[in-house]
Amino acid sequence: MDSLALLLSRIQFAFTISFHIIFPSFTIGLAAWLTLLETLHVTTGRPLYRQVFEFWLKIFGVAFGLGVVTGIVMAFQFGTNWSTLSRLTGAVQGPLLSYETFTAFYLEASFFGILLFGRSRVPPWSYLFSTGMVALGTMLSAFWIMANNSWMQSPVGYVIHDGVFVPNDWHKILFNPVLWVRFPHMLLASLITGAFCVAATGAWYVLRNEFGPEGRLMLRMGLYLAAVLVPLQLFFGHLTGDYVHDRQPTKFAAIEARWHDEQPASEVLIAIPDSAHETNRFALSVPVLGSVIGSLSLHSKEVGMTDFAREDRPPVAIPFFSFRIMVGCGLMLLFTAWLGAYLARKGRLERSRVLLWLTFLSFPLPFIATLAGWFTAEVGRQPWTVFGVLRTAQAVTPTLTARSALISLIVFSALYALIFVFGSLFIYRLLRAGPAGRLVLPAPDAHTRRPMSVADQLLVMRE
Repeated sequence: MDSLALLLSRIQFAFTISFHIIFPSFTIGLAAWLTLLETLHVTTGRPLYRQVFEFWLKIFGVAFGLGVVTGIVMAFQFGTNWSTLSRLTGAVQGPLLSYETFTAFYLEASFFGILLFGRSRVPPWSYLFSTGMVALGTMLSAFWIMANNSWMQSPVGYVIHDGVFVPNDWHKILFNPVLWVRFPHMLLASLITGAFCVAATGAWYVLRNEFGPEGRLMLRMGLYLAAVLVPLQLFFGHLTGDYVHDRQPTKFAAIEARWHDEQPASEVLIAIPDSAHETNRFALSVPVLGSVIGSLSLHSKEVGMTDFAREDRPPVAIPFFSFRIMVGCGLMLLFTAWLGAYLARKGRLERSRVLLWLTFLSFPLPFIATLAGWFTAEVGRQPWTVFGVLRTAQAVTPTLTARSALISLIVFSALYALIFVFGSLFIYRLLRAGPAGRLVLPAPDAHTRRPMSVADQLLVMRE
């Protein structure tokens, strides 16, 4: 196997999946937010909830479409770059990815049209139900993806027959304990992303003295939701760390940049890992804290990287730094959400320009944290595709050339950059237009007297 083709294939998959994950992590949280808004509108009858709902529905529609487009490439890569992986694990991974189509995609496709076109055509309870079904569909999509990835992280419920992975216990696969801590962790990351994007947009409007009632609603609700969600995320992050500690000791040692066994173990807060010399440069450590984090003990022995053969170790620098970036972003989000919620309770939120700017500038942090967590999980799993049983070098297409891999990488990078630029500009125009609807819209149909649907408004915006 051409080592350069393998490297390029890994870069391509990392690039496309990292680009794609931005949109589902946003739309999952946004779909839940829309369901909450519609529930409040139906139960209270306040027009403000309806107005904010219609505004965010436009953005959701665009982001959802971008997520679908960027996700199409994923399936093709399994055949072009990773055909050996598909052949050996297809009996397990194929059904899991198919279940995503049969449940999540069908659910979203069935009710997404009602969400865009059906406000004036169905009863309010039916429209609310459709909104909830779209939100459920986005969550089910995340579940099946995480079920598939969690099986690769901690394979269970299979036997190997003639070198092929054959499932023999779907109960173990679907109720893998690893899945049921990683899925909530990913789901909460998406909900927090949605909450902070909403809060940051509200802060932007308040700072600009635009769309006062709508901006204040977004700001307060986004921060209140984040204030509850971020602590839950930290809890499930701890549970995820426990599974890594117990089932993937090489990944845990890489995250900690621990090269040698320690008892009790110190915690390296920051350093520059040096894999060649199996040491850390400029390390800042806290004694005993590593044992507390790893085993909730003051004297436990924690393993180091040198306990494992070099060919079985992941690269240390990426999981080490990405984990700390993820945690750092999480703590900054927690501080912002709690401070904002406190000021809101005191009635001083909109008068604190420091907090408004802090909230506005925080909108990239959930995306950065999600990507950093994904890098930690995936790079830390190396050199395995299916942890402990199938190496990444064995999973790539054997006939793939470096030239083919390079061409596809360049093409995908160019296309994704184009999609990102135009998608971002379109969403920015929607944000600038605001919930009050600065767009110049045609009058309702003179015969039906029905208001324009969100889809029609998007078409007007495009023109």
